[in-house]
Amino acid sequence: MRLGYVILYVPDVTASVAFYGCAFGLAPRFVHESGQYAELETGGTALAFAEEGFVGQTCPGFRLNRRAEAPAGFEVGLIAEDVPAAFARAVAAGAIAVAEPVTKPWGQTVAYVRDEDGVLVELCSAVGG
Repeated sequence: MRLGYVILYVPDVTASVAFYGCAFGLAPRFVHESGQYAELETGGTALAFAEEGFVGQTCPGFRLNRRAEAPAGFEVGLIAEDVPAAFARAVAAGAIAVAEPVTKPWGQTVAYVRDEDGVLVELCSAVGG
């Protein structure tokens, strides 16, 4: 088994794709003509967005991500060559700064922001890199 994709349910797929392009430099891999589903180019596993109305059809009671609320119990982890620069770029694009870049005892540099929908995004260097 392998991880194929991670889907974030969002109110506006087009806006989320544009934000992730501006804030994190991720290019679209696939955008459905309906505007209700898209995938970003992130390497082997796609980061995808689906219109949040779809989740209600399969999982009633699903808690939607919102900036005004605490983030859900997950994060999107993006590996960056220069974490401080990636953090600054994301914040300049409208991400909410959560934690400035710090170097962990094991040598990894880590920072956190929240995207325009309130999703927690970790910006980090590769472990051991």
